[in-house]
Amino acid sequence: MAVYVLDKQGRALMPCSEKRARLLLARGRARVHRLTPFVIRLVDRLRIDSDVQPLTLKLDPGSRFTGMALVRQQAQRLSVLSLFELLHRGAAISKALGQRAGFRRRRRSANLRHRAPRFDNRTKPSGWLPPSLRHRLDTTLGWVTRLRRWAPITDLAVERVKSDMQVMQNPEISGVEYQQGELFGYEVREYLLEKWGRCCAYCGAENTPLEIEHIIARGNGGSNRVSNLTLACRSCNQRKGSQPVEWFLKNKLQLLARIKARAKAPLRDAAAVNATRNALLGALLHTGLALATGTGAQTKYNRRRLGIPKAHTLDAVCVGDVQAVKGWQRPTLTIKATGRGDYQRTRLTASGFPRGYLTRQKQHFGFQTGDQVLANVPAGKKAGMHRGRVAVRKTGSFNIQTPDGVIQGISHRHCRIIQRADGYAYTQSRFDSAQLEQEAARTGAH
Repeated sequence: MAVYVLDKQGRALMPCSEKRARLLLARGRARVHRLTPFVIRLVDRLRIDSDVQPLTLKLDPGSRFTGMALVRQQAQRLSVLSLFELLHRGAAISKALGQRAGFRRRRRSANLRHRAPRFDNRTKPSGWLPPSLRHRLDTTLGWVTRLRRWAPITDLAVERVKSDMQVMQNPEISGVEYQQGELFGYEVREYLLEKWGRCCAYCGAENTPLEIEHIIARGNGGSNRVSNLTLACRSCNQRKGSQPVEWFLKNKLQLLARIKARAKAPLRDAAAVNATRNALLGALLHTGLALATGTGAQTKYNRRRLGIPKAHTLDAVCVGDVQAVKGWQRPTLTIKATGRGDYQRTRLTASGFPRGYLTRQKQHFGFQTGDQVLANVPAGKKAGMHRGRVAVRKTGSFNIQTPDGVIQGISHRHCRIIQRADGYAYTQSRFDSAQLEQEAARTGAH
């Protein structure tokens, strides 16, 4: 991967190769400024604007992942310098807010019954987004700002995709059908009775009270969309519970296939992208950099024409007008948003009962959960060097998340901090060359 370089005053210079960075560090001309992503700072040089070439940061925003690529334009060809894959935590935020809402409902009904109800005491500002969607916007803009500090970025390019939700469900829809929808002329229960033949979808029972059943349970991320609803008798509904339908019908594969054929894929991810596309574009325009946009069809055309496999980061490379690409086989730095901790100090069971308590302080022995550490264990079963993200305990026995797995029970005495927690976890992945060639040949052939 390219190594980011700063001058002695902290201004961004052109990224360099790993070999050149090693030589600069070995000769004492540079210091390590940041470990991940790797940034060095020169001690004997100031930035000269003539030495800086324009760089473009390309973005492929998504619901759960956002691909980013830092590229340099050389004649009619793009040279890829770095690839990043940003993993959002919008689903975790939504789940936590749902739990907090449940706590509030209980307090209002049990402790605050005497208070008069209040409904209009809160207003939303213009451009308000739910926290789970605002998180996607903020983390993306945060990393754009970070990369601008480390590299002389002069241009931005972003893919703008608008999904037609009704066409995704029914490709033949047209005209007034857009206004009618799937439930036109039906109540939800009556619609489900007609759709599933007034019988239990799992056992086929007729002439019995039927209940509305979620094919993908709400506890597993299922929605209330009609496509995720079916009918079940009381017995089947209770036996299925929150089990995945694949597990519940593992011995009835034909029935499972029939139910799946009637169910439709959820559109949550497409809705999240639609809701944030304009807000992201407006925020990128406020950066003051030149901004270009591209469509999803253009990205797909560029990727297939150049024989590049499908990936979030490589989709970002192909955003906009692209003639040729060089160096796209670089490793990808995966950046996972983990947050900076939790205000809630009580851990609960699935039923809402306390099962454990967290300490009031977040730092122990100078370490905090999320710090990148290097542990040198001299003896024992876990002897050796372990590097990764640490999870601290009050007892001083830490866990370290390494690329090979979790190493448990490492004493704080053996740990040394190499980078403080910043709310993200980092892993670096390399392409499998054989698999890469096969995927490139397959995508380029169509």
